[in-house]
Amino acid sequence: MSAVLNTILIYARNPSVTAEFYRKHFDFQTTGEMTEGLIELTSPASGAAILIHQAAKTVKLGQVGVKLMFSVRDVDGFKQQCARQGLIFGSTHQAKGYAFANVKDPDGNSVAISSRAYREPA
Repeated sequence: MSAVLNTILIYARNPSVTAEFYRKHFDFQTTGEMTEGLIELTSPASGAAILIHQAAKTVKLGQVGVKLMFSVRDVDGFKQQCARQGLIFGSTHQAKGYAFANVKDPDGNSVAISSRAYREPA
C-alpha cells in the first residue's frame, strides 16, 4: 500500500489572509470560501494542494503551523500497516465522506493520513 503527499494543511491565525498570500504570490486558485472549516487552494500546475485551517489560540505557529497530509484510500488499513512497523496513529476521525488520523514525526511535526482526496463528489 502506498501513500501520496498531495496536500499541505497550514494552520493560520487569519485563513483569508493566508489564502490570499498563496493566491497572489504563488498563483494558487481558490474561491476563498471557508468550507468544512477549510479554505482550499489548488495549483494550476497540478502540484500539491493547500488547505488553510483556522489555528486554535493554543497553537504556537512555527511549531505546528504546517501539517503534512498524505492521501490514502483506506485510512484504517494504512494505520494497521504502519502499526506493524511501530508507528501508531491516533483515533480515526470521520468527516463528510472521508476519514483521517494523526501522528507526529520524530521531530514532533504533525502528520495526517486522509481519504479526503478519494471521497465521492457531493
